[in-house]
Amino acid sequence: MEQPVFPVKVSENGRFFVDQKNNPFFWLGTTQWQIFREYTLEEVKITLENLKSKGFSVVQAMLLGVGGPVHPNVHGEMPWINNNSASPNEAYFKNVDAIVEMARENGLVISMTLYHQRFGDYMNPKNARPWARWVAQRYKNVPNIIWSMTPQAKQEYVPILRELAAGLQEGDGGYHIIYFKPDPAPYSSSFIHNERWLAFNSIQTWKDVELIYPMVTNDYNLRPVKPVVMAEGAYEAGTEYGFDVTPLWIRRQAYYSYLAGGHHSYGHNDSWRVLPTWKKSLDAPGAFQMSILRKIFLEREEWWNLIPDQSIFATGGKTKGDILNLAACHKDGKWILAYLGNSTTVSINIEKITASNKVKGSWINPSNGETVLIGNFLNKGVRSFTTPDGWEDSLLILETA
Repeated sequence: MEQPVFPVKVSENGRFFVDQKNNPFFWLGTTQWQIFREYTLEEVKITLENLKSKGFSVVQAMLLGVGGPVHPNVHGEMPWINNNSASPNEAYFKNVDAIVEMARENGLVISMTLYHQRFGDYMNPKNARPWARWVAQRYKNVPNIIWSMTPQAKQEYVPILRELAAGLQEGDGGYHIIYFKPDPAPYSSSFIHNERWLAFNSIQTWKDVELIYPMVTNDYNLRPVKPVVMAEGAYEAGTEYGFDVTPLWIRRQAYYSYLAGGHHSYGHNDSWRVLPTWKKSLDAPGAFQMSILRKIFLEREEWWNLIPDQSIFATGGKTKGDILNLAACHKDGKWILAYLGNSTTVSINIEKITASNKVKGSWINPSNGETVLIGNFLNKGVRSFTTPDGWEDSLLILETA
């Protein structure tokens, strides 16, 4: 797949993302919140080249780092002089400039978060607009940026969000799209969906994987239509959840997001926390398995025309709980993709394949990409499928033969 031509925008139908040439852009995000503050440029280079190699397309980062403006970067530079947003520190932002350019060279979008609710006394509706305007003016001609803010999803944050959005649009003339990722409240659409500046919705579920399907489905069905990104769930190998966040858990989170009609961002505990093991975590199993996920979707003809459809299951579909069985199809019936969250047997309405009277079936192991051919058959009636022995989870692919 050729490198995208930035900037990234929302598709005409509001369901997915496109680049400047209107080519569909597959959002596979990853969280590197501290990349502007805790990494040397050589470490940034290692990180971004690794992310590119795995097919990640969006890097979610905090412009001032986690915790905000009161911490210096690895070079000892504070983002603001005297902690005052009206006095940005040029030395800090020259480092940011270099990182953003390095991301562009690797074909990566930076989701740049310029505000977090933890800024507290340092940011308010009076100084938010000039701060956002300054940032947007600095990067108004830099194509590989999406603007982001991170408040709690509460009405009390609406005034500051509006000021930030206004400042961004004044600064770059609307060149970059804007969204926000709520923290810790779960989803942006819960109170601000109709804001005209909000290009798309996003969700944070923390450890609650059972919330992904209903929340993405809720946002998918809202009007006006906007894309929805499941932007932060449980981190691979995370230590704060009370259970082990395994690669299987990571896969479930991601496939639930996409098969509900949304988009997804991955993260690893050691990487975003910048622990001594952060380099090793770049090659964690879950990261490789996101590469497999991307390949599976991009191999489907017109993957962007995916429509979630749980009526594909005659029996065995499951949309509640931690372990789900979800399905989606091409809008014109060219293929079906079903994700089965554990070992199971399901029955599929084969007639959902309408583009041909012959269907080819196959299994894909989401953990390693192994493909097992089922065979060809007519697109008539209902057919039963049992997941291959020993697989933790499975993808069933049915497509025109």
